[in-house]
Amino acid sequence: MEDVARMAGVSPKSVSRVINAEPHVSAKLRARVEAAIAELNYVPDRAARSLASARSFIIGLLFDNPSPNYTMKVQAGVYRACVEHQYHMRIDTIDSTAGSSALETQLDAIMRNSRTDGFILTPPLTDNPAVLDYLDKAGVNYSRIAPFIDHERTPGVVIDDAAAAALVAETLWKLGHRRFGLVNGPEEHGAAGSRRDGFLRALAARDASCSVTEAAGHFTFEGGIEAGRALLKSPQRPTAIFATNDDSAAGVMAVCSQAGLVVPSDVSVFGFDDSWIAKSVWPYLTTIHQPIEEMAFVAARMLLDSKGQDGPQLKVLDFSLVERDSIAPPP
Repeated sequence: MEDVARMAGVSPKSVSRVINAEPHVSAKLRARVEAAIAELNYVPDRAARSLASARSFIIGLLFDNPSPNYTMKVQAGVYRACVEHQYHMRIDTIDSTAGSSALETQLDAIMRNSRTDGFILTPPLTDNPAVLDYLDKAGVNYSRIAPFIDHERTPGVVIDDAAAAALVAETLWKLGHRRFGLVNGPEEHGAAGSRRDGFLRALAARDASCSVTEAAGHFTFEGGIEAGRALLKSPQRPTAIFATNDDSAAGVMAVCSQAGLVVPSDVSVFGFDDSWIAKSVWPYLTTIHQPIEEMAFVAARMLLDSKGQDGPQLKVLDFSLVERDSIAPPP
């Protein structure tokens, strides 16, 4: 405000009167102040200003994730932590594929229109350098769910995705499968690459020559349908398909049904996440349980309890295999 007053040649009190739309301000004075505001790109009451000295008791939750189940579980976990700490939760969605300039514009809008004491980032924003750099430059506290880069940068919560995917491979191998399909997630999701690598390494350790056909599923139901069609048309049709999240696994199961194939008698299907959709399909989906809600809860607590901690921390939570009805020995 002092910079605006200096440029406009008026007092800070006059600037305040214009910003707060007080009466009895002349048109000439208002025009001078508004011109200085525009020239300096001044935004009153920025959320990034003095967070350390003026708490808002609000934390922001940032999404760019296509899975409804994932977003609902994350919201539930963060909300639980907010209630525990007597905080409110604000939710915003960002399109991280829009380019660096558009991304910065989106973040600018969020910062202008909200006063938050910090943010919780969800994949793939957790590993987006432009987002991390922006928040660091703004001096905003944040924690991350499932980060795969710069673990020492901020507090974060993960599971061992590679080990979980290796367990999928071992389970299917022990059932007798030797021809596999792999439905991958988006490249910008660190977890997607980790699950792919863990699955392939485990199979290679068993037999480097075993057949694995891959397709992109994008962590969506529609992507799973497209990936499933591609895999079932391959010359070495898989007897078992690992979809790296439950949404895409459900898409694969839909395609199997359309093709007249019975799961698991003709094709075994394995998912990842243990979302609500795992028990909304038939047969019920065998999957890896990822404690999404608990990860969100812990990430929120790490953000809210960050004062007094000795630097960033990375917490690793447990996963588990939930065997239901969608896998069996190969025909």
